Amino acid sequence: MADFTEVGPQVYVLRYPVFDVNVTLVVGDGAALVVDTLSTPAQAAELVSAVRRVTPHPWTIVNTHHHFDHCFGNAVLFEDGCAIWGHEEAAALLRDHAAKLQREWYEEWLPTHPDLAAGLAEAVVLPPNRTVHLESTVDVGGRAVGLRHFGRGHTAGDLVVHVPDADLLVAGDLLEESGPPMFGDAYPLDWPDTVAGLLRLVAASTVIVPGHGAVVDREFVTSQHAELVALAWLIRDGHADGASVEAVAARSPFGADASLDAIRRGYAELAGRV
Repeated sequence: MADFTEVGPQVYVLRYPVFDVNVTLVVGDGAALVVDTLSTPAQAAELVSAVRRVTPHPWTIVNTHHHFDHCFGNAVLFEDGCAIWGHEEAAALLRDHAAKLQREWYEEWLPTHPDLAAGLAEAVVLPPNRTVHLESTVDVGGRAVGLRHFGRGHTAGDLVVHVPDADLLVAGDLLEESGPPMFGDAYPLDWPDTVAGLLRLVAASTVIVPGHGAVVDREFVTSQHAELVALAWLIRDGHADGASVEAVAARSPFGADASLDAIRRGYAELAGRV
């Protein structure tokens, strides 16, 4: 199990080797905040031990979105009276469609990662019990931490976590460093505007924690935003021209294989199907 590394004043990031996913820990005076909880009960138990090596304080949980690798550990980290924050769309998906999502992800990963699939099947899906519409603030032992929703992007319910006194932002999977963005249930036509909103919080000195991979800076975010803009225009032009999904994906800045889902989702958006 990896340990947390301090990336700002009393703010720590753990890069978990499965999917290279990030968990962020904010420590205040007698309280802590854990952003995302990994995929399975076993992973979450390792996470609890890693948090306890940093702080003994009780914690609040934030889920950046509803995908299993960011929230299926909720039940293991839950303590009596513990708040679990998420966007209202993410909370609704985990509350109303948990069994369907869990089954789909189990079936997706069973052929290639049977141990992971077994852990996903074992997880107790615990949805957020506190929800954000556009913006909320959490007091973490005297530290004001902002939770912001700038619109649809990687999912319908992405949250950004802003720690202003550390000049740090947790972007969830709105930003990816260790691979291209994932578009399976994304909104690629909305995603650029959502990242533009995120950028308004980012200064040259800001530390930005993506959903997966190494911490990044404003230059990285600006570059990935430009790629998302380019992809969105390719989708709009391709749809207007009647171009095939494959033809448009071949021109994507993220590469053809990584962009097929994006084109399909974008075409569906333009057709009013999502």
